[in-house]
Amino acid sequence: MADQPLTPRGAATYRRILDVATQEFAEHGIAGARIERIVAAARSNKAQLYAYFGNKDGLFDAIFFGSLERIMNVAPIDAADLADWAVRLYDEYLRRPDLIRLATWARLERRPSGHLVEDPDRLDDLKLRAIAEAQSAGLVRQGDPFDVMAMVIAMSMAWSPVSNVYAATADEPPEVHEQRRALLRESVRRAVVAD
Repeated sequence: MADQPLTPRGAATYRRILDVATQEFAEHGIAGARIERIVAAARSNKAQLYAYFGNKDGLFDAIFFGSLERIMNVAPIDAADLADWAVRLYDEYLRRPDLIRLATWARLERRPSGHLVEDPDRLDDLKLRAIAEAQSAGLVRQGDPFDVMAMVIAMSMAWSPVSNVYAATADEPPEVHEQRRALLRESVRRAVVAD
């Protein structure tokens, strides 16, 4: 993937391509996304897109890995309070449902089993270390730190855009979200807090 453009105009085009492509990939997946739609909506052209991202896969990677970093920065883990972390993840899925859809497309089209990303690209070392330290301190129940993290994330996604039961939206009444947050907080607390 090429470096980001240095001129203000190039940076604006780069950002438009990312924004439009995020929605395109979230809606249509990797195979279904169309470069023609992306460049038309971004008021760009294929040559610019390919210069910035190399190809369609490079564009998806830029968006997908950016979304993983965004989730980490917006909802950093607090292993001493995994219930609050789950609620903050729930809130982020409401704000940015496209991010969870991107992860789902990556799962469906790229890595149907195992970790969502290859080991060198995983961003969970700090989370796993934090959970292990909380376990050592007697705050979190024993078990593989990765499994504890996976369970908390899965619980936070109960009403996400990829739920098999019900996909919540930010447009629902605030009291509905508060009820879900309370249930999620208590359920995670009961599941992971050491006895």
